[in-house]
Amino acid sequence: MEISEKLLCLFSAEVREDDDGYVVEIPRREIETGAVEPGETYRVALIARSDEAGDSVDGDRSTTTTADGPQPPVEPGEMRYVEIEDLGKQGDGIARVERGYVIIVPGGEVGEQVKIEVTEVKSNFAVGEIVEETI
Repeated sequence: MEISEKLLCLFSAEVREDDDGYVVEIPRREIETGAVEPGETYRVALIARSDEAGDSVDGDRSTTTTADGPQPPVEPGEMRYVEIEDLGKQGDGIARVERGYVIIVPGGEVGEQVKIEVTEVKSNFAVGEIVEETI
């Protein structure tokens, strides 16, 4: 399965029936991290449900999931080459990797391509330290 680079966030949620339609609730953390803004319109994609072991029912294992949802695509200590795409509210560099997962890069400047070491991993973002400026 190919996932668009424009993906802002990825989470698992139940579909709930509501009067004449259905509702998918967005986790509060997606709003708090700025991945989604209330009142805006977004395109929504539905991916095959997972079985109890976390494997996709259709056999696609491109996204690792647990009962808490998809796992981050990075691990502490991992080295990555990233491009700083934006600046966060505190001025830190923001890079995005698979599925739009955010890596905060203190000291990163927009447009910079850098090698980072992932130092901290959370469910919806990671922090990386610049180890080499590539361009």
